[in-house]
Formats: sequence, structure tokens, C-alpha cells
Amino acid sequence: MPDTVNGLPLHPLVVHAVVVLLPLAALGVAALAIRPSWRGRYGGLVVVITALATVAVPVASSTGEDLEHRVGDPGVHAQLGDTLIWFALPLLVAAVALFWLHRQEARPAGEKTASRRTSAPVAVVIAVLAVVVAVANLVQVYRVGDSGAKAVWGNAPAASAGRGGDG
Repeated sequence: MPDTVNGLPLHPLVVHAVVVLLPLAALGVAALAIRPSWRGRYGGLVVVITALATVAVPVASSTGEDLEHRVGDPGVHAQLGDTLIWFALPLLVAAVALFWLHRQEARPAGEKTASRRTSAPVAVVIAVLAVVVAVANLVQVYRVGDSGAKAVWGNAPAASAGRGGDG
């Protein structure tokens, strides 16, 4: 995979896919968990968005490693970025599980067997875990992004970075 596009490093471009899609997926999963009536209408879309976000995470990590070879070690940002896939994968599992719950509950009564019926407590546990995983993803995306911004800009606010800090 090339590490630049028209002379721009690919990493900042790919990162924007993660920064947009993963929080959107997390919010979608939380919404499906909290509003079961939305699972049928939006569940498939949330699964697709979450899958795209999950695929974008290792691409962002790979392009970040390419950029690291050009500009140097970004410190904690690289370490945090490498952990993001372990947040995105459970989010994808949660999205699929919530969509699966809807599919199970939408089956006609005659098609449900005792082994296929989902009990209400199981559905509640899945929904609660989905919300926890969604919140964890939002926090981790923030942490990775914040560490990346600090790796590029230092601790100075972006508005004063160009003024020599005398602001």
C-alpha cells in the first residue's frame, strides 16, 4: 500500500475514517441497545458502519507505522492506536448481537424453538454490555486522537501553536 497520496501522508487521511466511523458506530450500537424498536430499521446499517470502522482501524495503524518511519516515534499515540482494534472488534460483536436479537424476536411464534428463543434477561445483558463497549470505544477514540494531536502539536492549544505560545 502506498504511504502517500499526492504527496500527503496516507495516515491522516485514513485516520479521519476511524475518527468519524467508530464514534458513529458506537453511538449507533448504544442507540440500538437503548431503543430495541430501532434494531430492525437501523440494525443492518449499524452493523455495516461498525464493520467499516473496524476494517479502517488496522489500516490506520499500518499507515501510522509507515508515517512513523518517516517522521519518528509518536510515543504513546502509537501504543494507544495499536489497542483500538481490541475496542472495535467487541463493538462489532455487539452490533451483530443486537441485530441478531431483533431477528430472533421478529420470527413468527411457530418458527421459534426453545433453543432459539432469547430470554429477556439475556437481551438485557447484551444491551448493557453493548452500551459499555460503545462508551469504551468513545473514550478510547478520544484518547488515541488526543495523543496523536499532542504528538503533532505538543501540549500547546492549536490556536496558539502558530504564534510561538505568547498568545
